[in-house]
This record gives sequence, C-alpha cells and structure tokens, in this order.
Amino acid sequence: MTSPTPALPAPDALPTVAPVRDVLADLEWRGLVAQTTDREALAKDLASGPLTLYCGFDPTADSLHLGSLVPLFALRRFQLGGHRPIALAGGATGFIGDPTGRSTDRVMTDAETLAVRVGKLSDQMRRFLDVGDGPTDAILADNLDWTRELSVLSFLRDIGRHFPVNQMLARESVSARLESGGLSFTEFAYQLLQSMDYVELYRRHGCRLQVGGNDQWGNITAGLDLLRRVEQGSAHALTFPLVTDSSGSKIGKSTGGGNVWLDPDMTTPYALYQFLLNVDDRDAGTHLRLLTFVGQEEVEALDEATVQRPQERAAQRRLACELVALVHGPQEVGRVQAASAALFGGGDLAELDERTLAAALAEAPSVAVPGDVPPYVELLSSALGLSRSEARRAVKEGSAYLNGAKVTDDAAVPVESDWLHGRFLVLRRGKRSVAVAERPRP
Repeated sequence: MTSPTPALPAPDALPTVAPVRDVLADLEWRGLVAQTTDREALAKDLASGPLTLYCGFDPTADSLHLGSLVPLFALRRFQLGGHRPIALAGGATGFIGDPTGRSTDRVMTDAETLAVRVGKLSDQMRRFLDVGDGPTDAILADNLDWTRELSVLSFLRDIGRHFPVNQMLARESVSARLESGGLSFTEFAYQLLQSMDYVELYRRHGCRLQVGGNDQWGNITAGLDLLRRVEQGSAHALTFPLVTDSSGSKIGKSTGGGNVWLDPDMTTPYALYQFLLNVDDRDAGTHLRLLTFVGQEEVEALDEATVQRPQERAAQRRLACELVALVHGPQEVGRVQAASAALFGGGDLAELDERTLAAALAEAPSVAVPGDVPPYVELLSSALGLSRSEARRAVKEGSAYLNGAKVTDDAAVPVESDWLHGRFLVLRRGKRSVAVAERPRP
C-alpha cells in the first residue's frame, strides 16, 4: 500500500449541483451522446417544456456499480435541466436477462431474490434523483407492475405481432449470439419486453425519450418502432457511448476485474476513494465528465493541471472527493481523508472508527495473530516479507512504526492497549510500506 497525495479539499468545500441550462449541449460536451434518432427534433422538444424520459436498470446484482452512474447521472442531468426522469428497475426483464454483450444465457434468478434486488436498486436510485409528484420530480418504476398479470396469449397477440422476425434476427445483439452458438427463445424475446416498457411509460406518464448505453440501441429503437405502431406517438432515442478506461476495461472495474459497487457494504467508501485516487492520468478527465457534475471550466482546468503537474494528481483528488460525497455523503469524505492521512503518519489512528480503519487496511499486507503476540520485529518481518535483520535494521534506523508511533526497541512486544479496537496493529516501515497484524474480534 502506498501513500496518497495529501492536502485534499475539506468536505464543506464540495460544490452543490447547479442547474443545467442546455442539457443536450452538456451531454455532448461530456461525451455522453453516441446516437440519437433526430438530434434537432429532440433539442426542439427539450426546449419546449418538461420532457419525460426513462432509463432501465435490470437487477442483475444486489447493488448498482460505478458504471451505473453514467446513465443514472444522465437522468439527473435531465432533471437539473427541467425535465422529468423515470428510473425503471427491471423486475420483469430481470427474470429473462438481456442477451446483449453475452455469449451464453444468463443464470435464471428466483422471484424472491429479484424482488429484494429491485428494492435495493430503487433505494439507491432514490438517493440521486428528486422523487415526487411535481412536473420535474422523478418517478421510480418497476416493469413487473404491467407484466405480472399479462397472459402469454395476450402478449403474443398484442405485442408479438408487431415484431417482424427478420428485423429481430438482424439486430446486432441477436446476430452476434446466433453466430457464437445460439440464443434461447427466452432471451430472444427480451427486446419485446423492453419495447413494451416504452409503450407503457408513454401511456402512463407521457414518456417520449428512452436513454441507455449504446449497446442498447437495437432494443431502444425496437421500442420506438412499437410505440409508433400501436400509439402513433412521436418519441426519441438517445444512447451513451460504452466507456472504457485506457486499459480497455469497463469504467468502474477494479484491478481484480470485479465491479466497484455503490453499496458501502460491498465497496466501502474508503475503497471507492482509493480506487478513484488511483485512476490513470489519461482517464481522470473522462471520469470527471461522466461521473460527476463538476462544470466545464473546472474540468478543463484540471485537465491542464494533469498535463502540467501530473504529480499533484489534482483531477484524481477532485474526482475521489466528489464521488465519495455524492455516493456516500460528505461526512464520509472526512473519514476517508483522515484514514489516508493516519495510515501514513499524518493523523491519529486511534481516532478512526473500526469500520473505516478496517476498510483502510483491507488491501494492506497482513499477518494473523491467533494466539500469543510475537515481538514487533517478527510481525513486521512476516507482514512485509522482510528478513529479521531487515526488520531490526528498520527499528535501529528509526523507520519502523507501530500505530503511527516510532518503535525504538527491537525486542519490543505489543501490549494489549496497542490493539486498535481490540483487533488491529498497524505496522509501517518508512513513509510508504504499511501492513497490519490482525487477531480475531475480542
């Protein structure tokens, strides 16, 4: 574990989110527009008054992940521009699973698990949108509401007859699966369900714009076609580019390949903070544009700072503070800053609460102490992979620390009062190498 750059902004210095005057122009500047059905017609409708739009989120896990903020914050940007967003949790489509981008069928999820996931996702989406009954207040929807009682015969008669099979086969998500080994009828019918969502939201709420990732273009335009056939309605489609970082990974993927989750029990605020603090210089500006509400002037200034003074990591520090505040609350920014500083000698480790300290130490080298406590030198040697002589030399040179305090006796043995929260001994060699000795909870 290495030391982060210090001097991060205080939580109360984080800016509030400002209204968006021209939401389409803002999306384009941020690189959030991949395709639209008719850009000028959409701009005209956006300018004429509140437009209702929606984006769907299937409950494939117990939490949204960092990449989910791209479409979710896009909904928020429209709301800040005076429009009404609908965040749809796919309680029905989640039963089937979108075949887009997959080479095999999804594992089916039971109804109870899906219901729990829909509830969790809805709670998370509520935190980022102003939900209510006003003309620009967001609506939280679940497509299970209009499919739960729908019979197979009604579905085939009222929806299926509007979908030419040759057009469905030509869609990229379908043709790719057919070429890679086949597609079940269940997943083949996914786009019919998603298309029906657009029609239902049009009928219920006057929804006239669907947004989503660019891999959803086929599904979204299929819904647009259905809406025109059954309602003769005028509506729009807009997709966001599928964003990857400079290594080619999807945005929000950790170095281990897993998602960075928005649920603090799945990815702690400290882990989110460290992940963002370590974003590559080439990606920091992109992340600020897509995942925050930081304005154009400031983002471009941070772009320039990254080029001129990369060692300051100003863009990453701004990104980390902004997103931790947005996702977990401004109070967590102070906690993770304090944890980062304390680990590397800039604060008092004893003042950190147990959860924050545990999160900060989660990825540090560790050694278990199930029984009697060995001498400090032995702990340092085991945790950091040093020889005993190297550990003793660190003590003699004054570069060995226990819980932030310098160790001066190479025969010293930690005592009971040294255990932070009764569980942790924080070991450090020099300014950058941190490890932890841990024992079972008392």
